Amino acid sequence: MSTPDADGFLAEQLLRLTRRLHRIQKRQLEPVGITPAQSRLLRTLVHYETPPRMADLAQRLEVVPRAVTSVVDGLETGDLVRRVPDPTNRRVIRIELTEKGRAALRELRSARRAAAEEILAPLDVQQRAQLTVLLNALFEAPRDIRAESARDHEN
Repeated sequence: MSTPDADGFLAEQLLRLTRRLHRIQKRQLEPVGITPAQSRLLRTLVHYETPPRMADLAQRLEVVPRAVTSVVDGLETGDLVRRVPDPTNRRVIRIELTEKGRAALRELRSARRAAAEEILAPLDVQQRAQLTVLLNALFEAPRDIRAESARDHEN
């Protein structure tokens, strides 16, 4: 069983890793001319069968609609997405990828692979497999179990 101090150290290590990953990803994205937020929105767009509304994107990205508007504005300026009217409701605007946006997504995939390789370079194949198992366990754990565990360590 871990101690609260060990858990605090582990949490700090995870935060440091997250910041490092963000810096590496940002550096890899610079040549593409896209911010991490724009990259995330572009990657989200490809999961929709039909162009989504901004509210749909905000919900999926778990951000406020205003944040999506700002990101879409930047992507639209770069001709990576366009706003299109909904065919059934003219008051609704949908967001779709342009051909330039699809090309940018291909570049993004390459940049993300390079960033992942850089961050994972110190790990061998077995360590990467272990990390995958551990991260999956964290992501798959029900939220209430994590909250209970955190409360147990506080007491």
